[in-house]
Amino acid sequence: LGIGYGTKALIFSWTSAPGATSYTVYEDPDGAGPLTPVQIGSTATTGLTYAVPVLLHLRLNATYTVQACNAGGCSAPSTSVAADMVRAIGYFKASATTAEGRFGNRVALSSNGTTLAVGAYGEGGNTGAVYVFTKSGATWSQQARIAAPNGEANDYFGNAVALSADGNTLAIGADGESSDQKGTFATMPATNNLASNSGAVYVYSRTGAVWSQQAFIKASNADADDLFGSFVALSNDGNTLAVGAYNEDGDLTGTHGNAAYAASGAAYVFARTGTSWAQQSYLKASNAGAGDFFGIYLSLSGAGDTLAVGAFFERSALASDPADDALTNAGAAYVFQRNAGAWSQQAYLKAPSPQAQDRFGVSVILSGDGNTLAVGMDGDSSNYTGTFVVPPPRNTLALNSGAVFVFIRAGGVWQSQAYLKASNTRTPHRFGNNLAMSSDGNTLVVPSYRDDSNARGFNGDQANTAAADAGAVLVFRRSAGTWAQQAYLKAPNTGAGDRFGGRVAISGDGTTLAVGASTEDSGSTGVGGNQSDESSTNAGAVYLY
Repeated sequence: LGIGYGTKALIFSWTSAPGATSYTVYEDPDGAGPLTPVQIGSTATTGLTYAVPVLLHLRLNATYTVQACNAGGCSAPSTSVAADMVRAIGYFKASATTAEGRFGNRVALSSNGTTLAVGAYGEGGNTGAVYVFTKSGATWSQQARIAAPNGEANDYFGNAVALSADGNTLAIGADGESSDQKGTFATMPATNNLASNSGAVYVYSRTGAVWSQQAFIKASNADADDLFGSFVALSNDGNTLAVGAYNEDGDLTGTHGNAAYAASGAAYVFARTGTSWAQQSYLKASNAGAGDFFGIYLSLSGAGDTLAVGAFFERSALASDPADDALTNAGAAYVFQRNAGAWSQQAYLKAPSPQAQDRFGVSVILSGDGNTLAVGMDGDSSNYTGTFVVPPPRNTLALNSGAVFVFIRAGGVWQSQAYLKASNTRTPHRFGNNLAMSSDGNTLVVPSYRDDSNARGFNGDQANTAAADAGAVLVFRRSAGTWAQQAYLKAPNTGAGDRFGGRVAISGDGTTLAVGASTEDSGSTGVGGNQSDESSTNAGAVYLY
């Protein structure tokens, strides 16, 4: 039995057996472990392609056999063979790779992992583009390249992307877009540049394999330098859209001009009825203050009724005293709840022992039911490793190593469940800078985009420090309320400065993981290209696990 490799796929081949009319391939998921082999395919030919249906690291010990069969029965299994799962890691590039394209700066996956959207905000002098890839059977291919109809240099189209669960609705942020329009538009308004960096969001819908623009969305109080569209999130059905504008400076009513709210930030919620979009709410932190950057990161529950918002520069020292401004950039996270179309703040969350420069709230991610929330704190500087139910005493022995807190909600009340650190905590890994979570809330993906190991693939040498800013991704799993690290992932072509893990996305079903590395330098194009090419600085890449 021979094994070749596709994108998250194994390609089996064997020689024909005299008298055989069919062949059956079996997978033993854990090799020498206790699990029994299961049939993964049957064919009358001498080859079979198998799309690995789980995260690749869950099959590192798997072995495979084939049996020849006819009307009289089946032969004994062939000698078992193991797959090299590093070779099955998917490798995606833009169809027209360009230096500084930053392909992979944002990634999004549909719930079943068969549609992948990739932002490349750097293309065309930061005009930007978004690529959509789809899976058919075991084969991935590019379905579309989407550019803004009014795209201009420094619009940063693709600096935020989100997909609905079925993959048929795509929201794209362009936080450098500079028109002064306000509201939602079914057709594009006339282009102008009267509100520099006010920002915009474009919504696209897919029918069959064809993408078309459905809406052009601006804030109701659009103003220069708000950076509306710097983050976007969609509900499962695609009918609720949340948009971050972390540099927005409106007061609690949205009125501009009060210096006390400069760069306080805002989040906006839009709702779709049929194909028409309308703004539903304008959200500010209950303790909004200048420079908080509320809206730097957003996450919606599957139903779209719970919204988590990060404000990593918020400055209070205690959750009990939101008005306190004693700790620079300590950070906070906020949870909002929708009831009958009306939004209200449900929770104000802080790290248990906040410190200046913690940046708690640099990332937030909700489970599908909205009852599990992970909050990144990439400025955490403790040197602990592993997972904790109760956070250990703070120390500052690993500056900016990073950490993640997990909270759970019961009866509208949030409580801490876990404090997570990387298995190779070091300065300045920035573990927790962004996050991804499966819909059931039990798989959590946490990058350390400044990890400096030169390991490749799965569970390699974490102590190595030979590749500065190469990046890594750690996968955690919850079982019966307890969290444990499950895997340490690296790129198959690890390189210094690639920042693998700059953005991550996991499918809702938890079976497919996309990892962006927007400063990877290969000049190859398409799916499965030459990973060793280094001809296109910061072209970017995406990896599929």
